[in-house]
Amino acid sequence: MGFLDTIIGLFGGGNDPEAAKKKRLQQLVKDLGQNKYSKFYRPKTGELGPAFAKCFFDIYKVVSSTQVFLQNAAKSEQLKHITLDAFLDKDLLALKDNLSAVTIQEKAQTMPVKDLSAAIKRELSNFTAAFDNTRINNIDNCYNTIISLVNFVCFDFFFLLKKFDPAINERNLNYQPKFGNVKAADLSDAIKDFMEFSAAVEMDWDWKTTLSVLKTYKEGMDVINPDHWAKVIRLLKDLSRTRIFELIVQHTSGDPLWQSIPRTPDERMADTILDAKKAEIEGAVSKIQNDKRSAQVEQLAKTIFGSAEIERMANYTAKGNDAYYKKNFDGYTKTAAINYIKAYLLDFFKKEIKELCDLILVRGQWSNIVLSQPMSDAYHEMAGLLDKISAFDDSVGEKGEHGSRIKQAMLKVDRDKGQGKYIRIILKTVNNNAQRMINSTATAFTTIGKNFKSLFEDSQKKPAEIIMNWKELESASEEPLVKRLAEDYKRMYYFVQLLQFFTGPLEEEENPPASMG
Repeated sequence: MGFLDTIIGLFGGGNDPEAAKKKRLQQLVKDLGQNKYSKFYRPKTGELGPAFAKCFFDIYKVVSSTQVFLQNAAKSEQLKHITLDAFLDKDLLALKDNLSAVTIQEKAQTMPVKDLSAAIKRELSNFTAAFDNTRINNIDNCYNTIISLVNFVCFDFFFLLKKFDPAINERNLNYQPKFGNVKAADLSDAIKDFMEFSAAVEMDWDWKTTLSVLKTYKEGMDVINPDHWAKVIRLLKDLSRTRIFELIVQHTSGDPLWQSIPRTPDERMADTILDAKKAEIEGAVSKIQNDKRSAQVEQLAKTIFGSAEIERMANYTAKGNDAYYKKNFDGYTKTAAINYIKAYLLDFFKKEIKELCDLILVRGQWSNIVLSQPMSDAYHEMAGLLDKISAFDDSVGEKGEHGSRIKQAMLKVDRDKGQGKYIRIILKTVNNNAQRMINSTATAFTTIGKNFKSLFEDSQKKPAEIIMNWKELESASEEPLVKRLAEDYKRMYYFVQLLQFFTGPLEEEENPPASMG
């Protein structure tokens, strides 16, 4: 601004926005005329000339085939892993390969699960510890540069070029185009997009590493000629320095203050992959643990009952969970254990163990009655459990205390989300009731089993120390008493082992309201 302009600004007109804007637009015309790429645009007619089109055609000749190569690259998980691998040394690559679900499954065939879990935990810790801030930043910068390249090369050059020469064919690089003039206003959005994509291309990035990653991604094929791409980078840098596209958009739009905002990717890819790797490993180890647990449970059930398929409950069943799963509820979580308990009570406790306990506790002459008390208490606790389980099962039936409430809430849950919390509270209460029975059953039969073992050993002693009248009890038993003690103890031992897979703490619960309306 000259001296005279300054004086005029002081005495009026200096605060006039329209006058200021007009001056800026006039300056834009001067800047465009003096610009290195002045032939791109004619301010008087508002037209883009053939020189503008030729610049884009030169870039298009370099990137047109790359558009095909990188068409789906931005969505490729494989590309993310290849990028990460480019920043790992030989030992880390081997460790990464070792930390896979397939490898862990193979190791599970020869290693105890506990040892395998500890080893995998150590290896995963060593692997993640190698990713310091520098390594993570290098990986993320490389990947974001790749995405910037993908976005840039996938810019619709052909759409823009066809405006200047309708006869041009896509990816026909031997064609000699005849470019005309085009109104800049018609391509203003395209120029803005180009500026946003090109500004995000990191000019000074290590393109050797980036293009090497993409070459690996395309199985040894260069996605773009490195020398040609280097020329494009230099051109983009020069175009950015001269601000030619910014000046064109400012003049065309009549907004001399307009500025472009780069579309710069900012993905934290390294952390995402590390989190996914941790989840994969934890999932693989958990699956192995669950598979082993399931196999052990199945084997114990077969040993005890002759079959792993036990279904003695009417309402509290795994099949009853189908309706809950559809609504994303956990449903009944203790069905297997409760079914095993009821089956054991019906098949063995109700007759065999009851008869044996009655015989020993009632007719046995104990050297000290105090010795019989733990077994007596546990036995009487279990004697009432079958009725308790039946009442529990009835409570979740359609007409039961909990079942009727859940049924009504399930009918309303789709339109009243508050019913979901109500259902979860009831289910938690029901499952905790089941858990209490599981825990108490395991404790009671552990006590009875230990006493059976002690009594079996006592029956072999001469003289006995716990029961004084073994001969009398033996004569009162239809089957050999010692044999019954041994067989019942063995089965009970397996049953307690089975229950140990299901014992555990209760969930924290709330008292459900009487009704949710």
